[in-house]
Amino acid sequence: MTVSRRLFMAAAAAVTTSAAVSSTALAATAGPTTRPTRPPTGAEPPHRIRIGPDDTPASLVAKAARVRPTARQIAWQKLEQTAFLHFGVNTFTGLEWGTGDEDPDVFQPSALDTDQWARALRDGGFRLAILTVKHHDGFVLYPSRYTDHSVKSSSWQGGKGDVLRSFTGSLRRHGIKVGVYISPADENQYLDGVYANGSERAPRTIPTLVPGDDRSGSRPRSFTLDATDYGAHMLNQLYEVLTEYGPVDEVWFDGAQGRIPPDKVETYDWDSWYALIRALAPDATMAVRGPDVRWVGNEGGLARENEWSVVPVKDSGNGSIDYALRYDAPDQGSREALAEARSVAQYLQWWPAECDVSIRPGWFYHEDQQPKSVEQLTDIWFRSVGRNSVLLLNIPPDERGLLPDADVVRLREFRERVRRELPTDLAHGRHPSHDRAAGTVTVDLGRAREVDRIRIAEDIRHGQQVEHAVVEARVGERWETVTEVDTVGASRVLRLGAPVTARRWRLRVTRSRAGARIAEFGLYRSEV
Repeated sequence: MTVSRRLFMAAAAAVTTSAAVSSTALAATAGPTTRPTRPPTGAEPPHRIRIGPDDTPASLVAKAARVRPTARQIAWQKLEQTAFLHFGVNTFTGLEWGTGDEDPDVFQPSALDTDQWARALRDGGFRLAILTVKHHDGFVLYPSRYTDHSVKSSSWQGGKGDVLRSFTGSLRRHGIKVGVYISPADENQYLDGVYANGSERAPRTIPTLVPGDDRSGSRPRSFTLDATDYGAHMLNQLYEVLTEYGPVDEVWFDGAQGRIPPDKVETYDWDSWYALIRALAPDATMAVRGPDVRWVGNEGGLARENEWSVVPVKDSGNGSIDYALRYDAPDQGSREALAEARSVAQYLQWWPAECDVSIRPGWFYHEDQQPKSVEQLTDIWFRSVGRNSVLLLNIPPDERGLLPDADVVRLREFRERVRRELPTDLAHGRHPSHDRAAGTVTVDLGRAREVDRIRIAEDIRHGQQVEHAVVEARVGERWETVTEVDTVGASRVLRLGAPVTARRWRLRVTRSRAGARIAEFGLYRSEV
């Protein structure tokens, strides 16, 4: 993108729903289809632990060792590779950030085929895809009751088109999870006097029925939630998406503000938005400006060399929590980072990183741009998935409503390249020996084998604990160090400069916050 929308963030949020939600709303969310983030019995380990300036360096590390992910975070981290699809009026205007006053009739995909999207994503190894249901311009890809700036005002498909309906159906038919991006910023609603209009937060009934509302006779499940005028608009659109297009597996927010005069501001009603999502889609991950997943801090798809899932955070109001350190700080979770943050942080939070990047220079399709090479994408994979993060790769549909041919080919090539990087785990079925007291995992390959790729994972149900480990090969009568690593987490993939030949291999944890539990010690000989 020309302008990074995440740089408009106050920071990414990380909190469960909170006190600003009215008691009526809490009662409404207590129905049989909802589940709390954590059972009241305390059976599930905490994903957030309070800290303060009086904590010693030792107590900070001890608390970090006790932080555990939620079930939805564990499931999300297992995805490893997800897709973004930026599609909307910008596809036809050539802009990256729309103006909100576009003629809806400019939206004219000539050959929309979301099954083609789904096939390409499935064949590329993606397990979840996120559609820009609404970008900053406010144009909506389904016929919303709450705005005319949508597909219903385009002559495309006679005003009856519904990209979101087609998208969700295609993904489910091809076994891909569904994600939605609904931009908090909305240039169209600013022009309509709703966004940043200075309205106070007040209790709002959601859904807010409109004249001629087709739901009026069905007594839809309703909630009372505190919101501004625009906050209520977002709540109503979230309600539409989550009740009429579900199940939804991820809701993706950023923190962008509209391109509005400097004396205007819209303070987002994060707490109420989170409450509604948890009630209607209890298993959905809320990402980036949400309580489950954080932005890694750049749009190049690159994680830090040592990426921690447990990071210090601070309250920022309206139910959101920000980074305690800078969002792009080179270190977010080491012992030194925890000590640096303790004067401003209120919690240690399980908040894993997502690495977003576009396959092309822009986030929306531009005819004069080309996709990244296989080598570039593979390097990004190793520096995201291989560094305890999830890769979010954007593949923008073109004006036809298709993923470009070159991009479809590149996705297949990319998946095949990753397969060749890690073709067969030589340790599979070799029954590795675990000695938790010694902090070692030892595997005998049966005969000497060449190894040049190593994959390690902790069992993150027990937290992220490893602070340093060495990989060793048995050479003659002694163990020799092959490589070493500081953090591991859900996934760490290491590339050796040259193959090493040995029969016996060992992973030895030399420093950890608490007892580390190794879930994977994979050994590979690449085919590249």
